[in-house]
Amino acid sequence: MLPASLLAHLQQRFTGFFDSPTTIHHHEAIYGGDINRCFALDTDKGRFFIKLNASLFGLDMFEKEARGLILLADTGSLKVPRPLFDGKLNQQIYLVIEYIEPGEPAAGFAEDFGKSIAQLHHNHHDRFGLDYNNYIGKLVQSNRQHARWADFYGAERIRPLIQKAGDNGMLDREHIALAEKICDKLAIIFPEEPPCLLHGDLWKGNYLAAQNGRAAVFDPAVYYGHREMDLAMSMLFGGFEPRFYEAYNYHFPLLPGWQERIALCQLYPLLVHLLLFGGHYRERVIETMELYR
Repeated sequence: MLPASLLAHLQQRFTGFFDSPTTIHHHEAIYGGDINRCFALDTDKGRFFIKLNASLFGLDMFEKEARGLILLADTGSLKVPRPLFDGKLNQQIYLVIEYIEPGEPAAGFAEDFGKSIAQLHHNHHDRFGLDYNNYIGKLVQSNRQHARWADFYGAERIRPLIQKAGDNGMLDREHIALAEKICDKLAIIFPEEPPCLLHGDLWKGNYLAAQNGRAAVFDPAVYYGHREMDLAMSMLFGGFEPRFYEAYNYHFPLLPGWQERIALCQLYPLLVHLLLFGGHYRERVIETMELYR
């Protein structure tokens, strides 16, 4: 449960946000995440969601998440929880956001979701990356901007994580050398496409059906990247319904050969999972790289 000092602090923050005295009547733990502690807060202004962390790896983690949520919400493409405020108290960082009440998927849920992600990806930028770094899980995600996707994916995604995995003894020299070879030929593997706004961590644990029966997404790791990255992430742990991909491809047709590039797009999240969780992800990273030797 949350300590009284934090609840009192949050009541002050709510009061300032709403410019009206606000009381927290009840709170309960929400389970399911690996990194943060999460709670639902019942107040006299409604129900809200709070994420907490001991801030051992990034004091600005929730600030960056809030900025990402706003960036997604401002596109009008799909539902995301609006952030209210973030802060820090007694070595705990926190983020308070809108609580999205779960509902049942409406008829055509998968098709509508696929269309929404296609609409999101129609938000373009002139460079790959973002004007600030953020986080994926508890790893810093470098978003230094590049004009070409191949340069961005190699320099800001694959090479840093491969090097870190090597430094941690998770991969051998031969694997690092193979990753370098793959990065050197990214430009001939990926077709040129404009940078698209990505959710960045689009898997089945990061969306739900809201009360209106439509999809809502959360826990983003946003940046402007190649849109196949979001689709590849969605396929990594079981995938979405086939109708999701059919609808996406109808509203924003994918370029030829995209199926052959999916595993390469999955290399980045696999490296993230290797660094965070170890275990069998080492074999999956190696198997994936071998496909592009």
